[in-house]
Amino acid sequence: MIRVGIIGVGTVGQSVANILRKNKALISARAGKEISVVKGAVRDLSVERRVDIPLTDDVNEILEDESIDIVVELMGGIDTPYEIIKKALSRGKAVVTANKALLAYHRFDLQQIAGEIPIGYEASVAGGIPIINALKVGLSANEITAIKGIMNGTCNYMLTKMIREGVSYEEVLKEAQELGYAEADPTFDVGGFDAAHKLLILASIAYGIDAKPEDILIEGIENVNQDDIDFAKEFGYSIKLLAIAKKIDGQIELRVHPVLIKQEQMIAKIDGVMNGISVIGDCVGETLYYGPGAGGDATASAVIADIVEIVRAGQSSPMLGFKKPFQSEDLTLLPKEEIRSEYFLRMLVDDAPGVLASIAQVLGKHGISIETFLQRPSENAKKATLLCATHTCREKDILSAIDEIENLPHTSAKVAMIRIEA
Repeated sequence: MIRVGIIGVGTVGQSVANILRKNKALISARAGKEISVVKGAVRDLSVERRVDIPLTDDVNEILEDESIDIVVELMGGIDTPYEIIKKALSRGKAVVTANKALLAYHRFDLQQIAGEIPIGYEASVAGGIPIINALKVGLSANEITAIKGIMNGTCNYMLTKMIREGVSYEEVLKEAQELGYAEADPTFDVGGFDAAHKLLILASIAYGIDAKPEDILIEGIENVNQDDIDFAKEFGYSIKLLAIAKKIDGQIELRVHPVLIKQEQMIAKIDGVMNGISVIGDCVGETLYYGPGAGGDATASAVIADIVEIVRAGQSSPMLGFKKPFQSEDLTLLPKEEIRSEYFLRMLVDDAPGVLASIAQVLGKHGISIETFLQRPSENAKKATLLCATHTCREKDILSAIDEIENLPHTSAKVAMIRIEA
């Protein structure tokens, strides 16, 4: 029998214990051995939990129990889980974690520490979608040229409601909080940080690059409004928060932000709280992975998949999917300012002669040409909202142009910008 200890028996931890009990015969048949959760560690023993396992508030009762084979870390956070996992590995215990924040900072450290001891982390990205295994195994023959993912269900739900029903960001955020999709402090989700952590994990497998959240471009959906949505609809776009990785001329581009994306693209059709990840390989072309990105049972499904694989194999494949140095070439992270994209701009300006010409002059000065332009009336009769899409240019050039436009005498507010993803 394989004995499992769970550290963090919250929503996901309870689901793991209950599914392993409910589907015991099926899971044992697939793993080849019986798997049993023998203990769970929690912060507060007074909180009621729907599990039939012994509980403790001392994690060392799990870490120092020589009979426990696999430690499942589901407590969240970064520093404390990192120390706990290191301690488990030092005792030769296999580890399964769903902790994306921990892995965003320490995945390469843990790979080095673990050596041949397996670490599973399928549940850290996109809940029940088996994207980690797809990259490590299913697509192992492919050079990955691009990854584009809707990896945060909260943002996807909010943008879907804003597009379909015309509600404001503030209204839909309140609704998402009431439904439990968004936290009281929603910054981690709506600010793009959750999706960025997941992107960094996938980029490590696809490209072997050890970037940290601070190294990449991260923007949230807080500034998206109905003018942006109207422009998107008029020109056949949808608005999504995308996590994007691309390999371009020996450099890796990593970024998370709202995008305008053509409605006919497969990933643009993923709505509501669902997640979807498009992966483009040089052999297979584009593949799309779709499903629930969160939730107790969906995430527990991924946790248990890792447990089963560890039990089957005795040892897992290398944590980040490669046994030798990953590339003969030295891949580097493309600096944020060198990213190239098309851009959508929203500007509130005085409704007066010469304003558009002055803005076009600024854009031209920075080598930026306009592809599409619209003018909308403003609530203030003396103001107008200008909406435009540019041709491809560099990030640093559009940012310099925006700064200059904001300082023009006829500009009345900060310029809003959304990138356009081809």
